[in-house]
Amino acid sequence: MTIVGVIIGILIGALFSGLIIWVVGKLGLGLEVDGFGSAFIAAIVIAVVSWLVTWLLGLLGLTIGAGLLGAIVHLIIAAVVLMFAGNFVKGLEVKGFGGAIVAAIAISVVAWLISWGIGLLV
Repeated sequence: MTIVGVIIGILIGALFSGLIIWVVGKLGLGLEVDGFGSAFIAAIVIAVVSWLVTWLLGLLGLTIGAGLLGAIVHLIIAAVVLMFAGNFVKGLEVKGFGGAIVAAIAISVVAWLISWGIGLLV
């Protein structure tokens, strides 16, 4: 795969993630987004911060397991990352930790629904 292919893949992923964040914001599920531009920037910030947190945990030798405990840990990390992004992205407002938990669950569900819908079309 060429570098152009990687960049195009990253941009497409960021566009879909921005769309998902925008939809969750419009549904009022724990966060508010001013527009798609803010959602797109938030998607990039969230991806970078999530990668950094995962990398740092791996560097410390802390791996997140599977199962119910792993899902809860992933949910908490996602909520903290959303709150962090809400502090730095203009146009993204996260409604506290509870709102971040709700938004993290909603983002996961909307992402799954979109993936499922695309899978039906392909």
